[in-house]
Amino acid sequence: MNNRIDFYKASPDVVGAMLTLEKAINKLGINSRLLDLIKLRASQINGCAFCIDLHSTDAIKAGESARRLTALSAWRETPFFTDRERAALTWTESLTNISTTHAPDADYEHLAAHFNAKEMTDLTFAITTINAWNRFAIGFRKMPAD
Repeated sequence: MNNRIDFYKASPDVVGAMLTLEKAINKLGINSRLLDLIKLRASQINGCAFCIDLHSTDAIKAGESARRLTALSAWRETPFFTDRERAALTWTESLTNISTTHAPDADYEHLAAHFNAKEMTDLTFAITTINAWNRFAIGFRKMPAD
């Protein structure tokens, strides 16, 4: 696949605003390893090669284990994730697949059992933002670096 356009150059003001949002999300106090898992899982679901590469690399740099990263796509079937991480991953999948899930009450209740209102809002912003980045990267065929 070839890159379609460089959206960073095509609309620098809007991309700059997205980067500002990304910086704000990174300062929210969400554990960086959990944030990496959320970003990676949403990117896996969306099939975003650029973001999968980026966020798996970030996760490794942050100390995430290769075992957990490899198992992330099957996290429900492994013992490697905490209840809190499972709640966040459930919410990530629910919002990433919103057209079919409609964010069911059970997923919300699972999240609410492990996170307070601010944390739930912050996680939702993080999930929403990575989904937006995925759509730009996939739509314009942004490729991972060699």
